[in-house]
Amino acid sequence: MRLTDFWQRMNRHFGERYAESWAHDYVIAQLGGRTVTQALAEGESAKTVWRAVCEVTDIDPRLR
Repeated sequence: MRLTDFWQRMNRHFGERYAESWAHDYVIAQLGGRTVTQALAEGESAKTVWRAVCEVTDIDPRLR
């Protein structure tokens, strides 16, 4: 998954304004206790991060 695809999915699910805030603030255990922003900055793949987001939120099945 490309990073641009990841952010498109985040924006479609959370809305453009909230997606960035959520990614910056919400700590996900599946990402080693990191936020989305931290995990991506530390080299975690967008696909791995997206899977973790899907596990902790009610993502529309069409976006999975």
